[in-house]
Amino acid sequence: MDILLPSALENQINKDNVNKIHSRVKFIAEGANGPTTPEADEVIKSRNIFMIPDFLANAGGVTCSYFEQVQCNMNYFWDKKEVLDKLDNKMTNAFLAVSDLARSKKLYMRDAAYVIAIDRVAKAVKSRGWV
Repeated sequence: MDILLPSALENQINKDNVNKIHSRVKFIAEGANGPTTPEADEVIKSRNIFMIPDFLANAGGVTCSYFEQVQCNMNYFWDKKEVLDKLDNKMTNAFLAVSDLARSKKLYMRDAAYVIAIDRVAKAVKSRGWV
């Protein structure tokens, strides 16, 4: 296999089984929440396996929930195509932002996603005058 999709349970990939991942695996997309332990993540990183971390790969459901909240607040509802177009736009832009940062700074995808997430939280906190 070339792509591994841990999609059911957390801690599926751990220090005891990470070395059993076949050398042909070049991509991991985490479908489950927290399927990879930190110890296993280090091994995956050292093997240069392209990782789409859970909080990026799973963001579509949360994004759609946000869209629902926005629609309810506005009392204006989008049709299915508009929701899917908006979701595609948000998810594609999020992936490209992480991927571009990872490439330009030579970061692991999970690390690039954390950098972006932490930067966004820091800017929000600062703009609200909390610090």
